[in-house]
Amino acid sequence: METGQDIYSNLRTENKFDCQDSRDVLFLNNTLHEGMSVDEDDRGTHSTRKTLGLNTTRRVVCVVLLCVLLLIAVTVLWIKYNNLNTEKDQLKTSYNNLTVERDELQTSYNNLTVERDQCKSTNYDLNREKNQLTNEMINVQARYNDTKDKSEKLQKEKDALQKKLTAIDSHAKVGWRYLGSRFYYISTEQKTWSESRQDCRSRGGDLVIINSREEQEFIIKQLGNNEAWIGLSDRDTEGVWKWVDGTRLTTAYWGDGEPNNVGDEDCAEMLSSHISKSWNDRLCSAQLSWICEKSAFQ
Repeated sequence: METGQDIYSNLRTENKFDCQDSRDVLFLNNTLHEGMSVDEDDRGTHSTRKTLGLNTTRRVVCVVLLCVLLLIAVTVLWIKYNNLNTEKDQLKTSYNNLTVERDELQTSYNNLTVERDQCKSTNYDLNREKNQLTNEMINVQARYNDTKDKSEKLQKEKDALQKKLTAIDSHAKVGWRYLGSRFYYISTEQKTWSESRQDCRSRGGDLVIINSREEQEFIIKQLGNNEAWIGLSDRDTEGVWKWVDGTRLTTAYWGDGEPNNVGDEDCAEMLSSHISKSWNDRLCSAQLSWICEKSAFQ
């Protein structure tokens, strides 16, 4: 059995050993730590170099890529630039062509404007001439119508004259004389006043009615120194002398003292060449020549 001293001695030995071991461990630890530090530094340097190399490669690749992209961009821009230049040239050519066409159109427009103005002027002149011609045509038409009317009137007058001439000629052949628009017939026979009137009616007329001095003078001239019945009587009412058409006597050419109604003289005769005093009242039953009258153109 160990004693206290032995135990104490053993404890000192153990403690000595333990201290020596601690120094050794510390040394080892330092050595390991230094070794580890050296290894870590080597590894860091290597890692840094590796990282720098990777970064440089990446930079080179990026630069190359950027150059490629830049080249592509420049190429694209160059192509677009050329295309734009081409389009610009085409547009310029088109612009020039359009400018030429515009100038041609402007020239054409100016020419058309001049032609239009000339046409307006010509149209104005033509309208003026047309209006003048229209007025002249109207005047010519009016003159034509007037001439036509005159011609028709002259033709009618000619026809009427021809008819008159024919009638005058045909009546002259049977003893009628013409004055104005009347025919006069002086008989070569002798009859009573009533018989004489009946004869005149059978010839289309009646005993003469003297309405004017011209007619009075004409009949006296045709009668000469003979005496003849005229269409005047007062047989209906004594003293009221009327013509055979029923009109009352207004202008008379009685001889001096006539009518005197001697022996109931109710019929009138013409017996003197004195123009203003050639009428006389006579018995209606006396036998005398007679004077007929009728319209020349019935």
